[in-house]
Amino acid sequence: MAALQVKTMAQFAAEGKHPEVLFWVGCSGSFDDRAKKITRAFVKILNKIGIEFAVLGSEESCNGDPAKRAGNEFLFQTQAMMNIEVLNGYEIKNIVTICPHCFNILKNEYPSLGGNYEVMHHSEYLQKLIDEGRLVIEDNKAFKGKKITFHDPCYLGRGNGIFEAPRTLIEKLDTELVEMKHCRERSLCCGAGGAQMFKEPEKGNKDINVERTEEAIESQADVIATGCPFCITMMSDGVKAKGREGKLVVKDLAEIIVEAGDL
Repeated sequence: MAALQVKTMAQFAAEGKHPEVLFWVGCSGSFDDRAKKITRAFVKILNKIGIEFAVLGSEESCNGDPAKRAGNEFLFQTQAMMNIEVLNGYEIKNIVTICPHCFNILKNEYPSLGGNYEVMHHSEYLQKLIDEGRLVIEDNKAFKGKKITFHDPCYLGRGNGIFEAPRTLIEKLDTELVEMKHCRERSLCCGAGGAQMFKEPEKGNKDINVERTEEAIESQADVIATGCPFCITMMSDGVKAKGREGKLVVKDLAEIIVEAGDL
């Protein structure tokens, strides 16, 4: 297996070059063991088709989203301004990220602080590469004929209206897209955005990620696809809670494309 090729913005700058796009990895994609697999999968795709991209590496800091959602506006602005100073210093124009939370805050919250960038979620970016003929998926043996359902991450779907790009990617794989009871604008949150991933749940009849997983089971899907590392964790836990490990798998869109294309 070929080693992944990843260059930092500092390396590009030292060479007097500028990458086509900056890959904003995010905290989850950098530190969480499960999410690191999504990061590697996305990088494999970029390497395979020869996209010149860069990461910030140690210069990338938390985007401030957790602080803002927790109500600490001062900490958010402090973190955001640090990142904006770095991004503007490198004259970054185009950013792609695997995390809808990063996507949302970079796209919608940073402009008011002086951070103006073209920000894309990786589902949009991968669809763009397919439309341009740069990414071609052939001989899909891994998922051909299987049923895949897509769980809409809140900040991707209801938050930013991106529903079609992920589904178009799935349909390109010669698979059957099956929808859950609640999908698109009516999608059900997995719970991570409400901090359920980081704490014990409040008293109730059922954990929300289990409720969502039950909808996936009802769809008779073989695979739950999503485009968020936090959703991956919550849905995977839901699959375990329902005793469906080995029968129902949870994958990010980038992982599905890598496996389908045997990259």
